[in-house]
Amino acid sequence: MKPQQHSVSPWRGSAKLLPALLFLGLFFLAPLIGLLLRGVLEPTPGFENYAQLFANSAYSRVLFNTFAVGGLVTLISLLLGFPLAWAITLVPRGWGRWLLNIVLLSMWTSLLARTYSWLVLLQASGVINKVLMALGIIDQPLELVHNLTGVVIGMSYIMIPFIVLPLQATMAAIDPMVLQAGSICGASPWTNFFRVFLPLCRSGLFSGGLMVFVMSLGYYVTPALLGGAQNMMLPEFIVQQVQSFLNWGLASAAAALLILITLVLFYVYLKVQPESPVGASNAR
Repeated sequence: MKPQQHSVSPWRGSAKLLPALLFLGLFFLAPLIGLLLRGVLEPTPGFENYAQLFANSAYSRVLFNTFAVGGLVTLISLLLGFPLAWAITLVPRGWGRWLLNIVLLSMWTSLLARTYSWLVLLQASGVINKVLMALGIIDQPLELVHNLTGVVIGMSYIMIPFIVLPLQATMAAIDPMVLQAGSICGASPWTNFFRVFLPLCRSGLFSGGLMVFVMSLGYYVTPALLGGAQNMMLPEFIVQQVQSFLNWGLASAAAALLILITLVLFYVYLKVQPESPVGASNAR
């Protein structure tokens, strides 16, 4: 006689989630819905605010600056963060720990202080221009602040740790025997790097790159201090519309656009993110 099987309800224990759901609904969903409604209802019902963002050349320029800076910062952070993460992984454990602590310390330092330090370094009378002029490389100070150049430099410095941490974790999980096997099979160092090591790092590259790009789209402090009025990005545009013009409808539409872009990018990330070969091998 077979023992009687009792079906378990999928909703069993769901009452314990009620406080968390109420909290999210009150402090996240309600403001988000209000934001979306303002973008559609003010000043008149319709999608006029969204149409302005793409039809007005000045607003389109803001969108272009936002995506251009986000893409450049992501690319530069990947190019600089990858060798740093690799160095942390390869050096002896004690030195690697020191390097990782330095990366973490830069994250824990005040964002405002780090941005002001770049303002001091990059200005016309700053250290960088003085050194370049003393070496005879330039005759006149370079314009490195109050433009997109300063914004990209400052934001890339701030974003590099967000690339290094997931990449270093991915690299540390790679079995060195896999790379050794490639060498034994006759692969050159470059082939071993591009055909073996780099594919194993894809999950860290995907997660770090997406994190940096999404965060770059919504950054305000660094672009506001190092950028200029002609190079405004979307977060600065939102603040300007609220504080200077009290245009809540257009500001809400711009903020809703940022949220929509983030959700779309996260969905794409979930679809295209490769399964970590390291994790798959460990699971087997």
